[in-house]
Amino acid sequence: MFATIVSFLLMGIAGRELSSEVGPAQTVAFRNIICLVILAAILTVKGWRLARTAKPGRHLLRNTIHFASQFGWFYAIAHIPIAEVFAIEFTTPIWTALLAVLFLGERMNPARIAAVVLGFTGVLVILRPGATVIDAASLAALAAAFGYALTYAYTKNLVTTDRPLTILLWMNAVQLPLGLAITGAGWVWPSAPLWPWVMVIGIVGLSSHYCLSRALAYGDATVVVPIDFARLPLAAGVAWMMYGETVNIYVFIGAAIIFAGVWLNLRRG
Repeated sequence: MFATIVSFLLMGIAGRELSSEVGPAQTVAFRNIICLVILAAILTVKGWRLARTAKPGRHLLRNTIHFASQFGWFYAIAHIPIAEVFAIEFTTPIWTALLAVLFLGERMNPARIAAVVLGFTGVLVILRPGATVIDAASLAALAAAFGYALTYAYTKNLVTTDRPLTILLWMNAVQLPLGLAITGAGWVWPSAPLWPWVMVIGIVGLSSHYCLSRALAYGDATVVVPIDFARLPLAAGVAWMMYGETVNIYVFIGAAIIFAGVWLNLRRG
């Protein structure tokens, strides 16, 4: 789980570094290219039969949503404090619980109702509508969290027939053309100091998903998910050291409320 936290933190830092020269769509495209190279090497050893799927349409829809979510996430990383992006992203399990009730037929019990209410309350505390102007980047982060929840619902269906490598391959293969199409003639080759960050964003793009799946395989979600919330203070500390970013107390209060909702849903939902 520590490797998962480090991977997500490095992705945020790499996204911020690249944002000085590269747009969100191109950042996602770089990530896809590097991931595809790594996956091609793995599949050459394990066998390309793993590239086959019986659900290409679902992969296409899932990864179009996931691409839009990543676009919003990297846009937010470029414009608001990294810790604030992570805090808003923590609402993903709340959205997932709500979508499971609406589309997967799962029951809305009192614990889930309380979790959703706490999640929305936490977001309101972080964004403080009325007290401050809610900017586009904060809304992009919130939309990304909702989009990630949608992709989790699709993933839940895909894992019944497809292997993790298959899902990762299709994710990057579908998203790369989207990133290239949106970037179009605006493609920019980064300056030399940024190329290490290009490599980082591709590598951690795979390691974050792999390490999280392994953590959930070996440990109960009620243990793994709370540990993931350690990303927030770590991100705040690293962003302060690297960029001089300060995070207001409302981000931590809101994140704590969201965490309470997630914890309640995991324990009783």
